[in-house]
Amino acid sequence: MGFIERFRVECLRSILINTHLVEAAYRAGAHRYFYSSSACAYNTLVSKVEKIAGVKLKRAYQLDAPQGVAGRNSDNTFIKQVLRWEPDTTLDQGLAATYRWIEEQYQARKKGKRVVE
Repeated sequence: MGFIERFRVECLRSILINTHLVEAAYRAGAHRYFYSSSACAYNTLVSKVEKIAGVKLKRAYQLDAPQGVAGRNSDNTFIKQVLRWEPDTTLDQGLAATYRWIEEQYQARKKGKRVVE
């Protein structure tokens, strides 16, 4: 028995909750936090964040470890069907905006200010 069969109710509940969150966020004007349809390998994603952050990370790979998925993609077909809208923010734009927000939160916390918890 696979994961979905074992956890069917939890999977369906998660899909419904996420669908409602997407719709609520869209209606609240949070369009910039949705990304246009794209696919990205994890190494490429790390390279994108390195460029935004202005750093170069040392990467270490355990080639003998179990292999998971090589990347992620965003298929916004369902969003288009439900909301009749498709995000136009690219992954790079979204990563840059998210990185800036995290950096602002980090700097504020270092100064003792209250930040999003």
